[in-house]
Amino acid sequence: MTAAAGNQDGGDLDEARIEAWLDEHPGFVGDYFMRKASRKVVDSWLLAHAVPQSVVQDQGHNAAVVRCNSGGSASLNGSGVSPPMRKISACEFDRGSPLRPIVQTSFDGTPTFLALPAAGEAQNASAPRQQRRSRQELRALNERELIFELVKDICNELDIRMLCHKILQNVTVITNADRCSLFLVHGDRDSTERCLVSQLFDVSCQSTLEQVRYEEVRVPWGSGIVGYVAQSKEAVNIPDCYNDSRFNKSIDLRTGYRTRCMLCMPVFDRDGEVIGVAQVINKKDHNGHDVFNRNDEKVFSEYLQFCGLVLRNAQLYERSELENTRNQVLLDLARMVFEEQSTIEQVVYRIMVHMQALLECERCQVLLVDHKTKTTFHRVFDLEAKDVLKDDMSCCTSPYEGRFPINTGITGCVVATGQIANIPDAYKDERFDSKVDEGGMFKHKSILCIPIYNAGRLVLGVAQLINKLNGEPFNKNDEQLLEAFAIFCGLGIQNTQMYEKVVKAMAKQRVTLEVLSYHATAPLDEARKLSECMLPSTQSLKLQDFKFNDFSLDDDGMLTACLRIFLELDFLNRFHIEYTVLCRWLLSVKKNYRGVSYHNWRHAFNVGQMMFAILTNTKLHEVLGDLETFGLIVACFCHDLDHRGTNNSFQIKSSSPLAQLYSTSTMEHHHFDQCIMILNSQGNQILSHVSPAEYTTIIRVVEESILATDLAVYFRKRGLFFKLVENKEYQWNNGDHRELLRNMLMTACDIGAITKPWEVQRVVADLVTMEFFQQGDMERQELKIQPIDMMNRDKQDQLPAMQLGFIDSICLPLYRAFSRIHERLGTLLEGVEHNRREWQRLAEARLAAVNGDQNGPGDGEADKRRAGPVAVL
Repeated sequence: MTAAAGNQDGGDLDEARIEAWLDEHPGFVGDYFMRKASRKVVDSWLLAHAVPQSVVQDQGHNAAVVRCNSGGSASLNGSGVSPPMRKISACEFDRGSPLRPIVQTSFDGTPTFLALPAAGEAQNASAPRQQRRSRQELRALNERELIFELVKDICNELDIRMLCHKILQNVTVITNADRCSLFLVHGDRDSTERCLVSQLFDVSCQSTLEQVRYEEVRVPWGSGIVGYVAQSKEAVNIPDCYNDSRFNKSIDLRTGYRTRCMLCMPVFDRDGEVIGVAQVINKKDHNGHDVFNRNDEKVFSEYLQFCGLVLRNAQLYERSELENTRNQVLLDLARMVFEEQSTIEQVVYRIMVHMQALLECERCQVLLVDHKTKTTFHRVFDLEAKDVLKDDMSCCTSPYEGRFPINTGITGCVVATGQIANIPDAYKDERFDSKVDEGGMFKHKSILCIPIYNAGRLVLGVAQLINKLNGEPFNKNDEQLLEAFAIFCGLGIQNTQMYEKVVKAMAKQRVTLEVLSYHATAPLDEARKLSECMLPSTQSLKLQDFKFNDFSLDDDGMLTACLRIFLELDFLNRFHIEYTVLCRWLLSVKKNYRGVSYHNWRHAFNVGQMMFAILTNTKLHEVLGDLETFGLIVACFCHDLDHRGTNNSFQIKSSSPLAQLYSTSTMEHHHFDQCIMILNSQGNQILSHVSPAEYTTIIRVVEESILATDLAVYFRKRGLFFKLVENKEYQWNNGDHRELLRNMLMTACDIGAITKPWEVQRVVADLVTMEFFQQGDMERQELKIQPIDMMNRDKQDQLPAMQLGFIDSICLPLYRAFSRIHERLGTLLEGVEHNRREWQRLAEARLAAVNGDQNGPGDGEADKRRAGPVAVL
């Protein structure tokens, strides 16, 4: 296609064909992008493609586009986290020398975001400025040189007042005027409040900046000579001001100075917008020409062109400095809000004090909304400027409760609409209720009311400022500053409300714990009764016998046996335990075991007896020391407290509250919590006389030991233990090795029934089976799931084989390792091996019964009845 044809078809066709070609050649597009794309283009692309998750949900018809643009971030979006919209990267600040630190330390040592003057800056500020040329030297220059010299004088000045003073003094030189003034434009172009404000007034050629009166004169847009020049953008040269109707004689009457002639010109920026008006008064000419001529207009206009550019730069610099300072103030205010968030009263009081000081108003109010109460504000805080000086601030931190209606007035409108209300004159606003001023000394004039949101954009309340101290209405800057500050206030109030809820929940929890502790604690009279019982000897109770019969003692016998264990190990003397307190603690522990088939008080006692037998027969209690031995015994008696007859897997499957508290070792963590609750309950504090260091050690051993009864923990740690034992590398003076030994001891004692005589082992197996089958029934009926074979009542004939697997994978390796540590522990290994042979016999009998059924009628049913129900421990 020729160029002419291309021009006839138009640019759209060319762009369409180019885009189609690029679509067909993605490789070239990618290569071109990698070679040619600037950082600005890359940042723009990232910003355009950072689609929030809410947009994806709200705009279903764009889902395909979003998925394409998401690329590899599917997992991020899937988690509900929106990709960040990066406005700027940190590398953008790596230009030139390092910037000023964001956080600095103030003179009192507190961190602050406000910029502090550096030592060099203070010296530079006080250094003398470059010497300016005298009026006579400037008069000696020609017009071109004069303009150039005066432009040089102002080009590097960024301080607005100093710049304006230089401009006006230079103007008096080039126009030979007696006085001059400079008015700068305030307000937006379309604002009704736009006006001109005198930056410096009545400057003469001899006056210094310090001598000039800073008297702010406001001239409405289009009013008077200055207002007319600004509005019309035309210069005005008036030879006799008193004959001009636009001239305001009141200023002459006030100052005593008579204005004869005036030259007034607009000051433009580079875009041709009026940013000020310069005014020179009373020409001084020795030749008798006392009015401004054409040449004055020409020179004045040429100089003001440069002044406009320099003045605009100075204004931009001043604005950037003000915005920077404003941001620093907001950061400092945010730090103040988040510094202390213990109560709503304290947070709101701090907010009101800083809000009142920042915006300089007579009164500040914060009204909080409770969305449960639809009619009135839940809490109303009020602070007057004079209240800050009071010694007693209780009147300011104590809010009014539910007194002000929420659906009326200015505050109600702000809550309903979520819009800022800036009211210059309260009595001219129909929403204002003038009755609030009746009978009091306070009168509402101007009001600024703004909503306070939480992080979810829900209105928490409103902040209301009343009457600026300077008598002026609140302006746009006040709105913007308060709006930004309100964001931090909302987050601070929300955080404090959440904290208060947590504190209240913790208080309720403590009350509940006190009630539970009371009901979980055994009565004192029972403890006294137990303390009066005669205690049989260790030998008569056979507490050191590895073949101890788990069912040989009744409830009272198990309690007295526990007391004998504590006495035998001399715990009462070593840890100064009162005997009645120990009795009550044991009774409370027993009371907190449920009446389940197997994991009950008897099982806990049997675990404690096995631990006592192992420690005393092998003298390991001397190796571990009193603290660790005491912790182990306490852990044994408490390791299954409040067991519900269901395992960790069931807690997770049923989404029980316990599973929500603990994701791993669910029941073990609960057992430990119950143990601590009893230890801390009144009358059960057997650790009350130990030192803080001893208490920490004992509790740590108890926690580790109870958690170690989770077989998942056993499988995770046993490899290292077996390696140490096999290579004889263990050193019991090593803390890690001792902890590993304690963990393995807990498992050995917890499954210790597998080492007992066959008669005991069979009864225990029946109890375990009963409990497992009950859990399986619950899974089938309540959770509607098929239980595993071990808990399936329909699969009880397969349990001998499962018991063999349990012994081979868990029991034999553990007891074999302990038999290598001490020869007396070989008895435990022998017990396991004997019981394995018995389980093997039952498994073979069951297999024979199955084969008999397949071959024909036989006595398989009799063998099955002899086998009975069994279970994996």
